[in-house]
Amino acid sequence: MKTNRGISTYKLTLLALLAALAVVGRYAFAFIPNVQPVTAIIIICGLFLGPLAAMILAVLTTFLTNMFLGMGIWTIWQIVAWALIGLISGLIGKYRKKHSIILLTVYAVFCGYLYGFILSLTTYTIAGEFLPYYLLSLPFDTAHAIGNGVFMVLLYPIISYFFKKYAKGRFNLQNTN
Repeated sequence: MKTNRGISTYKLTLLALLAALAVVGRYAFAFIPNVQPVTAIIIICGLFLGPLAAMILAVLTTFLTNMFLGMGIWTIWQIVAWALIGLISGLIGKYRKKHSIILLTVYAVFCGYLYGFILSLTTYTIAGEFLPYYLLSLPFDTAHAIGNGVFMVLLYPIISYFFKKYAKGRFNLQNTN
């Protein structure tokens, strides 16, 4: 009898591959402020692998990329923001099996603004000022939101194809035993 006590080896492998993709993507797009594929990859991970996997991916990606791009108090808030996005995405994936690319793109754009809002709380915790920082960050949040939409349109069909192909192959393998 097989018990489900955690994350399988296959899921860990997928997380490692997605983390590598997110790290390379964030580092490759570092020259464009706030435009990187991390949020889209975390959303896709949550939809297919669940909330826990997406939250783990958020922590891994944030820690690994910030080793290259710089650590600071914002690292904690990045983890919080991406983990929350991963949690919500995982819950969406758990209760809704069919995903429209249009709705996912709108959701990815929304997540860009959600991420920016949560990061703006960093300033409040340090300086006690929120509104001025948040209003000045809106152009960067907009760049993040648009980037999320573009990366969702580009990455979702590719990544979902491989996840669905694996699920189909795994199902067929289980039925033959």
